[in-house]
Amino acid sequence: MMRPSAYRAPMYSETGPSLLSKLYELNWLLPALIAVVGAVGVLMIYAATDGVWSRGAAQHAVRLFVAAGIMIGVSLVNIRLWYELAYPIYFIALALLLGVEFFGVSVNGSQRWLDFGPMRLQPSEIMKPAIVLALARYYHDLANWRVSSVLGISGAMLLIVMPMVLILKQPDLGTTLLLAATGVVIVFLAGINWRVMSMAMLGLVVAVPLFFRFGLKDYQRSRILTFFDPSRDPSGASYHITQSKIALGSGGVSGKGFMKGTQRQGEYVPENRTDFIFTVIGEEFGLVGSLMTMGLYICVIGLCVWLCFQCKAVFSKLLILGLTTTFTLYIFINLGMVMGLAPVVGVPLPLISYGGTVILVVMGGFGLILSAHLHRSVELPRSSD
Repeated sequence: MMRPSAYRAPMYSETGPSLLSKLYELNWLLPALIAVVGAVGVLMIYAATDGVWSRGAAQHAVRLFVAAGIMIGVSLVNIRLWYELAYPIYFIALALLLGVEFFGVSVNGSQRWLDFGPMRLQPSEIMKPAIVLALARYYHDLANWRVSSVLGISGAMLLIVMPMVLILKQPDLGTTLLLAATGVVIVFLAGINWRVMSMAMLGLVVAVPLFFRFGLKDYQRSRILTFFDPSRDPSGASYHITQSKIALGSGGVSGKGFMKGTQRQGEYVPENRTDFIFTVIGEEFGLVGSLMTMGLYICVIGLCVWLCFQCKAVFSKLLILGLTTTFTLYIFINLGMVMGLAPVVGVPLPLISYGGTVILVVMGGFGLILSAHLHRSVELPRSSD
């Protein structure tokens, strides 16, 4: 169990630090890396839309700028407040998911959005950091000996399963699986007994075939079957994967050059400014550009893990690792999907793919990570073991 034996004195006085002192203490390397990744996204969206700024690149740049302000604002808030708001944020996100059931807007056959006039909100994206906040608070408050108990496991499973059921009904298999994976990682990091974990894995082996048969819609099963046999429907279910592989392979080692991708120009790869934007990177900048992009992501992930090791409170540690896990899963699922190593499930490439709610949520998550590190020596109330 990730529990501290002692705390250092709080970083700041009880009267509170000045804004300038907080800004000075902020780890600015993380925002700098995020800015570089975001700039890659702006350029790739510009290329994917034939050099027309108004078709996504300009909007992406504005969203990144606004989200960066939100990230810094979130980072300056004392971690005590995020600890107190963990459950309220979770239940607000859950209420929004319920709202989708009754008032949701359907796009391309999926009912995932709430329309608020000038803006459209996707509550499933908000739930990603919300569930991390809730589980981090849950395990911070939970006594060590309760982590592997029936009640301890049941509470965590309830927090994970409730949003999963609502998101799966939308339907959104990718986000459902991402939430499940993030939840399992946090439960594991909290120190659950290996015997309990082994039993859970055995149950998963039994449940997966049943879920595949009775829990998925026909098109979702078709996508999974296509993943195992891409040749079964080359002009239908496997079209995305086939065209994606062609685009990536045609880039070779160094690529065809910026704005010179023929697969992109011919619009052979659908959704090449959103979920399949990595194909533009691969075709125009080749293996070198693809590896450099992955390297940027690895730097962001590695830095977040390093920031976690400097924190004292269980809440802060689990918050950083949970949010980093979500960010990492975004990347692995998207790249796996684009390369044909995972089924097509509709998960964007964070900070690079065009999108509104996703950018705000991801940047807000980084703000929470920065806040946890900035206030890394602040004491939080917890149950005694």
